[in-house]
Formats: sequence, structure tokens, C-alpha cells
Amino acid sequence: MRERRRRLQALVKKEFVQVLRDPSSLLIAFVLPLLLLFLFGYGVSLDARRIRLGVALQDRGAPAHSLAAAYAASPWFDVRQSRDPRVLLEELLAGRLRGVLVIPQDFSRRRQQGEGGLVQLLADGSETNTANYVENYARGVLGSWQEIEGRRSATMVEGGPELVPRIWFNPELESRHSLLPGAMGIILAIIGTLLTALVVAREWERGTMEALMATPVGIGELLVGKLVPYFLLGQLALLGSLAVAVLLFRVPFRGSAGALLLTSSAFLLAALGQGLLISTLAKNQFIAAQAALVSGFLPAFLLSGFVFEIASMPLPIRILTRIIPARYLVNSLQTLFLVGDVWPLLGRNILVLLLLAAIFFGLTARKTVKRLR
Repeated sequence: MRERRRRLQALVKKEFVQVLRDPSSLLIAFVLPLLLLFLFGYGVSLDARRIRLGVALQDRGAPAHSLAAAYAASPWFDVRQSRDPRVLLEELLAGRLRGVLVIPQDFSRRRQQGEGGLVQLLADGSETNTANYVENYARGVLGSWQEIEGRRSATMVEGGPELVPRIWFNPELESRHSLLPGAMGIILAIIGTLLTALVVAREWERGTMEALMATPVGIGELLVGKLVPYFLLGQLALLGSLAVAVLLFRVPFRGSAGALLLTSSAFLLAALGQGLLISTLAKNQFIAAQAALVSGFLPAFLLSGFVFEIASMPLPIRILTRIIPARYLVNSLQTLFLVGDVWPLLGRNILVLLLLAAIFFGLTARKTVKRLR
């Protein structure tokens, strides 16, 4: 037992020295997380604000001017107003406007006659998400204006139904609050899969694997020795990312440190197991890195629910996401940050991650045995 412990300590020390001597590992573990957090914190946002909107005010009546003023005062639009809609349509075709609202000449007359009045909205459908934002925001401004005008003219029915929306967990609807926890999941996926994918492949390239095979080191000791340093690197990167997200970007963290540690540990075990399996199968670092990106980073980015909603994906893709470890981490991190310790959800995700880790390590041990023989 003592001899086994000494061998394991020697392997862990060797891997730590190798990590410290490899600048690329340190860059991926500590610099890349900061770059990604700053990118998603400052450069990427799913919130569409100050959308460039043209308002063609063809009516000179007071209701038309009031409606145009409501759009100009909205925080969601950057309004350019003109009497001639053709000028604004040219701006729309040139891509300088994302939508044009046309208030026709008979708008005020129809309002006074009780016909409601019609306005036309033209949106640039070449950017689908922005077009949806333009439509929804324009409907919202119009609805608010109608409510205010109805109260002024005392035409609203007393005691009618009123919708009072309340948004839980993220009342400001800041996309940053969900993007940054998801970005932390992508960071752990990169560290766990990419770094460890290069470990055994590097040993084969440098010819040191033969030296390891000549020692009495067992398969379990070899895997654990290579696992521990990168597990600690991943946890350090997670703590650094947590500090940046909470202190710099003011993302709320409503969960507990223990739940975060358990969730990240379960995911790192799965990601490290996947990376070790790749590095065991590939003797070339380039091939191992490419395999790690294709099987680790891209599924984590595209199929984890980080950017694209899983529920909106086709059924075969939704089934495929169930074997993507990052899916369970991203979901857990967003819950920990915005909701808190929801153990029915966190416990299920942790169990699935541990199951995936067991599968990866079992396959790695089996393939490594065949290689060492």
C-alpha cells in the first residue's frame, strides 16, 4: 500500500511539473477562461436594444404625433422620423434600419371615429431574431400607448382584466446572467476535454510511454496520476470564472459553494474521462486535439442549451443531447446562479454525469490495457 502511494505521488508530481512547464496548458486553463468571460460579458448579448426604427408619420393629427412620440421615447428603439416613407424604405433596403413603422394619413380620423386606426410595420427579415424583436417591441409600445390613451379618453371599461407580468429569477431579463454561467460550462468542457486529450498522446509522441510501461505502475494509478492535476486546474479555473462573473459582471449567485463543487466535480470527471479516452486512442497530439474539439467543444457549445434551446431542436438531436455532459453542467450552473440549490434537478444531473464518467473511465482503462500489452 505504501509503495503504491509513493508511485501515485510520483506520477502526480510528474504531471504537475509537466503542466507547469507547458505554457499552452496554463494559457488554456487561466487566460482562455478570462477571454471567454469578457467576450460573453461585454461582446455578446441576446438582448436587442436601441433597434434602429424608422417612423413614417404621414398624419398630422394629435393621436399620430402622440404615437410617434411613444416610439421615440421607448428605450428599445432608436427612432428616425420622416414624412416620406420612401426615404425610410431606402434606409431599410440599405440595412441602416431594421424596421419601418408607417402611420397612415387617416390614422387620427379613424381613431376619432372609433375605428381604432391601423399602422403598418415593415421589418427586415434577413435577421430573423432581430425581426422578431422589432415586432414584439413594436406591439408592446403600441399596447402601452393604447392603454394610456384609453385612460385619458375614459373609454376603458372599468374593472376589466389586466395582465401584470412578473419575471422570476432574472427580472431584468439580462441575457448576460444566463450567458456567463453557460460560458463557465464551456470553459470547463475545454479544459477537461482538450487538455487531457493531449496527455497520453504527448507521452506516445515523446516516447515516454514506453518508460512508463516498463515500471510497475498499474493502469488505475496511471489514470489517476494524469487526472488529478487537470482536475485541480479545472476547479481553479472555475473559481476564477466565478469571481469574475460575480464581482465584475454582477451576475447573482444564489446557490451554495458545496452544490457548485459537487456539480463541477462530477462534470470534470466526465470531461476528463472523455479526454483521456481520446488521448488513449490517438497517439498524435494534433489528431487528439481535433477529436477533442469535435467531440467536446462543439457539442458543448451547440447542443448543451447554452445558446440554442434544446426543446426547439428536432427529436433526434434532443435525444443526442442526453449523452453530452455539458448539457447537464450548463443547466446546473444556470440554476445555481439564478435560482439556487434545486436538489431534484442538481441531483439528477450529478448522477448522469457520474454515470457518463464511469463509462468513459471504463472504456479508457480497457483500451489502455490493450495498448500496454
